[in-house]
Amino acid sequence: MGELKVGKTNIIGITGGVGAGKSTVLEYIKQNYNCRVILSDDVANDIKKKGYPAYDELVELLGREILGEDGEIDRKKMADAIFNNKNKLKKVNNILHPAVNTFIINIIESEKQSGKLDFVFVEAALLIENGYDKIADELWYVYASEEIRRKRLKKSRGYTDEKITDIFSKQLDDATFREHCQFTIDNSDSITSAAKQIDSRLSDWNKEPAT
Repeated sequence: MGELKVGKTNIIGITGGVGAGKSTVLEYIKQNYNCRVILSDDVANDIKKKGYPAYDELVELLGREILGEDGEIDRKKMADAIFNNKNKLKKVNNILHPAVNTFIINIIESEKQSGKLDFVFVEAALLIENGYDKIADELWYVYASEEIRRKRLKKSRGYTDEKITDIFSKQLDDATFREHCQFTIDNSDSITSAAKQIDSRLSDWNKEPAT
């Protein structure tokens, strides 16, 4: 694990449980710092498009039934194809996770060589599990209390308590996040409060909208 330095492109991993508000935090960072934000979910969607290696592998695994009329992978059809099939899900993840990591690492290396940005922020639910501590200069944990996260998920996504409890049970606990991350943003309150914490951490950099 490195350390943040002025004059270099710093790599910061962002993680946290569902409902913690990672997207809100990253939007603030994106608007106020000279950086690039990479969302692993967006990358996962991109690499499933025609022309990328994951496309061919997924079609070979699941069949052409997962394709839409435009020849691209249809997300719903793909979800239906692996529904309640742990073996297929595992095989899909074995295709996607390495491909996502490789894609993100290539972006990071490109931005480092360019040297135009102060930061590259990488958001991924499995940041710790996928070994981003070996890639990033710092890992940041976006925290919100379980009560707040439940309220947010009910309001924004209409989730039931049962579904939320099931999701929480499959994610890392608070202690594990804190053990592996160098900085914790308490996002239980407003984005104004979270922004102050971020600005304090990055006090050596003047806030500057990304180009």
